[in-house]
Amino acid sequence: MICPKCGGEIPFFDLKPNCRHCGVNILYYTQEEGLIRDAKRTELESASARMIIARIKAAFIGGKLQIARMIFTVGAVCALMLAFGGAHYCVPFFDGKLSVGLIGLIQAFRNGMLLKTPQLLQSALFGKATVSAAVLIGFFLVITVIDLLISGAFLLGFLNLTKTTKFMKRCALIGAVISALAQIAALVLKFAMPSNAASAVTLGFGGLLSCAVLLVVFFLNRALLKKGIEPTYSENDIKRKELLKKYRAGEIDLDALPLPVFESEEEREERIKALEEALKAEEEGKEL
Repeated sequence: MICPKCGGEIPFFDLKPNCRHCGVNILYYTQEEGLIRDAKRTELESASARMIIARIKAAFIGGKLQIARMIFTVGAVCALMLAFGGAHYCVPFFDGKLSVGLIGLIQAFRNGMLLKTPQLLQSALFGKATVSAAVLIGFFLVITVIDLLISGAFLLGFLNLTKTTKFMKRCALIGAVISALAQIAALVLKFAMPSNAASAVTLGFGGLLSCAVLLVVFFLNRALLKKGIEPTYSENDIKRKELLKKYRAGEIDLDALPLPVFESEEEREERIKALEEALKAEEEGKEL
């Protein structure tokens, strides 16, 4: 066995807790060394965690623009619930609707109307109204994908604030244009597909609302890019993060680093003050 402090060789039959060469308690010395290493590792990992928290705050609640963006990003998804348009079928013993909106499509799927769309397209009575509904479903699916991309970029925005903001801005503009086209298509189909006794094209304003909300998301992201949304990190935390990367890469050893690894004047004063208060409390306890 080798002494962890002086490196002296200790015979296997020597069962004393202290090293015969330097006198150190081997068990306590090993524990203390491990605690020091854990303290250094905690200091470096805490700095990395603080930087992640700073990015999360900057992305979601760093200011009024970020809070407004969060609200309207959720609002863009909620706008999909409003119907873009659809078809109304009315024949003896049956009255049904194929409403192109999140709620309407879920209901149409549950009652089987959505699955019957291919047959309805070939119907002489219901074909024209179903064509308009199918066109709007296409627009709706594209807008839904865009809204999901915007929401995903928003949730992962803390990973790269600038790139995700640019991505959200572009997607919001594209989504607003497609939503406007969907609303125009709904209006055109309403007048281009004449109603009959069995079916009629219905008009909704989901495209208009979706366009308005996505335009707000676009302008909010553009304003954030102009303002700048990069978080402010402590200089010591940046240095600690660099050391943590080197430690994980095996370039440095924790034993070579001091404790604390980095310390600002303010942190040093707080640590000294805490030590003084602890010593003072200990002395008061002894007097009692």
